[in-house]
Amino acid sequence: MRPQPPKDHRCAGDLCTPVPAIDWSSTNALVMETFSSQKEMVCLAVLEDERPIGLINRNIFLSMMSKPFHRELYDKKSCIAFMDKEPLIVDAGMSIEELTFKTVESGEKTLADGFIITRDGQFAGLGNGLQLMAVVAAMQAEKNRQIMLSIEYASVIQRSMLRASRDMLKSTLEDAVLLWEPRDVVGGDFYHFCAYPNGWFGAIADCTGHGVPGAFMTLIASSSLTQALVQLGPCDPGALLSAVNRRVKELLGQVQSGNETPESDDGLDAAFLWFDSASQTLSFAGARMSLHVLPPDAQQMQTLAGQRVGVGYVDSAIDYQWPVSRVVLTPASLVFIATDGLTDQIGGPRNIAFGKSKTFETILQHRHQATSVICEALQSTLASWQGEQTRRDDLTLFCARLGNES
Repeated sequence: MRPQPPKDHRCAGDLCTPVPAIDWSSTNALVMETFSSQKEMVCLAVLEDERPIGLINRNIFLSMMSKPFHRELYDKKSCIAFMDKEPLIVDAGMSIEELTFKTVESGEKTLADGFIITRDGQFAGLGNGLQLMAVVAAMQAEKNRQIMLSIEYASVIQRSMLRASRDMLKSTLEDAVLLWEPRDVVGGDFYHFCAYPNGWFGAIADCTGHGVPGAFMTLIASSSLTQALVQLGPCDPGALLSAVNRRVKELLGQVQSGNETPESDDGLDAAFLWFDSASQTLSFAGARMSLHVLPPDAQQMQTLAGQRVGVGYVDSAIDYQWPVSRVVLTPASLVFIATDGLTDQIGGPRNIAFGKSKTFETILQHRHQATSVICEALQSTLASWQGEQTRRDDLTLFCARLGNES
């Protein structure tokens, strides 16, 4: 028995069915006898010196021979009279992928009649078009399964990288919630939180794309941020954004020089925060992302807008400096940041974006409740708004009640 090749290296020989063949000198009467005795035979290969030269289709042959006087005229003549002289002939070692391309090139005839398989040029058997389709489908399903296993493992890695930040929030902030919902198994949003003796640093970022491409960008951006924190410390969010911008542009080769056009144009939108525990001051720098604050006695959200310059993109200057906004927080103030996966989600009766107004309205309705309740209310409202629409993007939001936090 021939050894079975690996599933991802299957070849035409795996589809080979040994069947009777006939020499070119044989008569049509012998072909008729062969088809009569082989009820399941769809096609009959014609050989010359054990090498295939054609293929006789059962239905076509029987149809022609059933015409008036054709038995008398053709019974004793060579079987090449009704032979397809240009069947698809392939070597047993041909890969399934190449065989599929050749089958498509040959047209519907090959899918219906099948194809001839040879070994060392000699007839080995016939291959079935439907069987080929089934094998291709099975191979594709296996590839998809392997890809999904890899992506699911990547999701485990991505979530593990974010766990330290989530643990820090739980131990440092009494009333805070962090929601991270990738559109796919892995996502292009990430967050980074770390505590220091005099306060804490936080970052929410939305990288180009979602799924696997977005996840790759989060690795680049997150490692760039970690490096910047080591070099610069956490207290100047603007300087940190500038450092990440420079690093991402250099890593991706997105620095314009002369007439050369960079091959990629990827980056991220981000909000970087530094909370000083002693002064209860929140410092903020944003790249196409804003910070929203709701003091306990305010009637509406106050917005600190981010700059309209993204991080790392080709058109972002490598030496761009992000300004820092600072706000002294009244005790029990709510702070809120979300990626555009929240506000840009399409839905509602008119299929429009969820928007900031709907977001702020929901927060104001639940402002006196725990941030976890506010988050649940936003999720519920968004789900109702989304309805039957598909999820548009990854979603990350951070909501915390600050002031007199240690």
